[in-house]
Amino acid sequence: MKVVLVTHPSSLAHVALTEHPERLARVGAAIEGVRESGLEIVEKQARSATRGEILRVHAADFVDRLHDFCVRGGGQVDADTYAVPQSWDAARFAAGAGLSAIETITAGEADVGFAAIRPPGHHAERDRTMGFCLLNNVAISAAHLVSLGARVAIVDWDAHHGNGTQEIFLRSPDVLYVSPHRAPFYPGTGRVEEVGKGLGTGATVNIPVPAGTGGATYRRVFAEIVAPILDQFDADWVLVSAGYDAHVDDPLGGLRLMADDYRVMAAAIGRSIGYSNTVFFLEGGYDLRAISDSTAATLAGFASRGAGLEAPPGPDPSIDRVLPVFSLFWDLD
Repeated sequence: MKVVLVTHPSSLAHVALTEHPERLARVGAAIEGVRESGLEIVEKQARSATRGEILRVHAADFVDRLHDFCVRGGGQVDADTYAVPQSWDAARFAAGAGLSAIETITAGEADVGFAAIRPPGHHAERDRTMGFCLLNNVAISAAHLVSLGARVAIVDWDAHHGNGTQEIFLRSPDVLYVSPHRAPFYPGTGRVEEVGKGLGTGATVNIPVPAGTGGATYRRVFAEIVAPILDQFDADWVLVSAGYDAHVDDPLGGLRLMADDYRVMAAAIGRSIGYSNTVFFLEGGYDLRAISDSTAATLAGFASRGAGLEAPPGPDPSIDRVLPVFSLFWDLD
């Protein structure tokens, strides 16, 4: 199996003027993990997302304001999010990284992609930057695929809920959004009752878990909820918001996953999509060793063609309380 590793030098120029957890070393840690995965690597430099591709998910006046804010010197957007003059290039090439991976896979040059870029994207809403994110990278790729007639599943295993991605596709029947995440926690969205709207009702699947949740619960989440829903949705592509801040060593996430848990989750995705047409996007994750180990485990797991996913025995309140909601839309017997 071949993985296309997509990077761009502009990711290294988006640097805060003061110490910040979303730092450039995260990209190097992810690249190291891709190299440690054991997969054959095809390296590509990201292309820039075009204005038209960006405008599929972001409002035009928002894009113009963000561009002008950056080129005029940037500054602090909110308590968590910053921009510098180089951030506009970083954002548009980060937004194009997934598109480059999709094009490489479609051309038959690779089976799976990993976009090792920054800034991350899943908190960016249609008209708002937040949570370290400027443009919504995964959403831009998903919207591009939908424009080509594809059905797209987005799996977001970042410790934080991807409020921006959910907002953008809340009414879309062509994009499935699945998010296990810590709650209550930043950004305060992602309740189980948020199931989509209109034609998209049922295509938003939020699985909130408490602080301290570990791998046993996540393995049950994937065995009993995520994998069955992915199989029933029958996506043409899977895009993964691969945040690694749910790792036990992460300083911000407050969850207790290990690298091997990412292997198991990625293996479930691989089985569902047929071991191709999948792109992983670096989102959160702030411990460098955890990023490297988890990235390597993710790609090795995706390619493993292993045995079926088994749920740990016994009840789990995090699972049991959400199953009745999802069972209204999906067969989860």
